[in-house]
Amino acid sequence: MKVINPENPLSEEAREVVRALARRQRNANGILMSAMNYVGGQVEDGLKLLPAPVRAQIERAAKSALEKSYSVAAKSRQGPLQNVVATERMNRLLGTLTGALGGAGGLPTALAELPVATTVIFRSIQSVAETYGEDPSTEETRMECLRVFGAGGPMGEDDGIDTTFIGARIGLSGAAVHGLIAKVAPRFATVLTQKLASQAVPILGAAAGAGTNYAFIGYYTEMAHVHFGLRAAGRTYDAEQVADAFHEELARLKSPVVA
Repeated sequence: MKVINPENPLSEEAREVVRALARRQRNANGILMSAMNYVGGQVEDGLKLLPAPVRAQIERAAKSALEKSYSVAAKSRQGPLQNVVATERMNRLLGTLTGALGGAGGLPTALAELPVATTVIFRSIQSVAETYGEDPSTEETRMECLRVFGAGGPMGEDDGIDTTFIGARIGLSGAAVHGLIAKVAPRFATVLTQKLASQAVPILGAAAGAGTNYAFIGYYTEMAHVHFGLRAAGRTYDAEQVADAFHEELARLKSPVVA
């Protein structure tokens, strides 16, 4: 996508928009962690339910799910029902339903449901990209959607959105797609581990699966707003100033309040 003026200094109004995106990222982390604690109980205990071989397979499962959703999500946006099923509300509903079905049979069905859940999340990210003036069907935008999955999550030390992409161009070859997926998959797998742990117990996993899917779709949708909001700012203003303003606000939000 064409950059309007890469040297245009960041105005105070635009700076506040970027600060708001940083706050949005911060709030998304808090919401997801609260939801995980509610639907999954003690997350650390849940992780113990996953056998070591399964934990070793999660990253491969994440990579496979991303590869499938990358192509399926674009096709699923076509057709007469596109304007209905592409809404954030509908994506959350679909994700909640598939999560419940996936968790009903415990870990085996949760693993089987993973590509479906990932595709629903991908579709939601595409919808957000469209609201920021990007064409969700293009290769470039779909690859930027993949980047959002690399935002990780609040389960460990994670700074969320990677701002090195602002103002940068990415290759659009098949090798570039696979390379990006390989880079994103480990961080996405970290989040999926929590999801699968919460769905490991049959029947009880149905409620956990519905709740975690709802929370995950909400989290990645918020991360998509941050990602594509920063891209929009980077097309108009100096990319380095956009990134600096974003990180300055994140640092301020992390700093303790002095009485």
